Amino acid sequence: MIFGALPQLSVEFFSFVLNKTQSRRNEGTMRSDLTSVCIAFLAAYFAIAQPPATTKPAEPAPAKSGVPSGASSDSELKTTFESKVKAEWDALKKKDAKAYGELLADDYEGVEVDGQGERTKTQALNEIPAGNVFDYTLWGFKIIPLSPDAACVIYEVTMQFPPKSVLRYSRVYITEIWVKRKGDWKELHYQETHVK
Repeated sequence: MIFGALPQLSVEFFSFVLNKTQSRRNEGTMRSDLTSVCIAFLAAYFAIAQPPATTKPAEPAPAKSGVPSGASSDSELKTTFESKVKAEWDALKKKDAKAYGELLADDYEGVEVDGQGERTKTQALNEIPAGNVFDYTLWGFKIIPLSPDAACVIYEVTMQFPPKSVLRYSRVYITEIWVKRKGDWKELHYQETHVK
């Protein structure tokens, strides 16, 4: 609100300064008056722009309802998402499109390391039969709550491919965004980055 009045104050102030400067031009003090006025204006500007001083320290904001804030909540979230991610990779290993599809949000988008770009839920499900994950190892889970209904899940997976494959192993760093829809966690976004 203070800043809304500041432009008007500035116009009036400079108009006053200009009038005073023109009236004193004959007295030879224009330069010193202008310097004094500019210093006064800057001092007034910074005095108005400063936030009011508080006498007591700010209290920490209460935790938002549903946003995990304690160790037990973090542990519960980690357990929930480790279970969801394991179910996701089990479905890929077993080529179970139905189980995999139940974990994905309808507006799911995934980006894999193969360079083929973004995949929708339908495209991801259509690729399941051609998948070649023989086994996998998950590790390095990190859960970042974003809101009561959203979380970022970060982990690494080492995929093992069938024995006769040219490429036997692939290590991938994964970031997933999960959202709660109708009380159930669904994967909204999946992003892979190849790790050497």
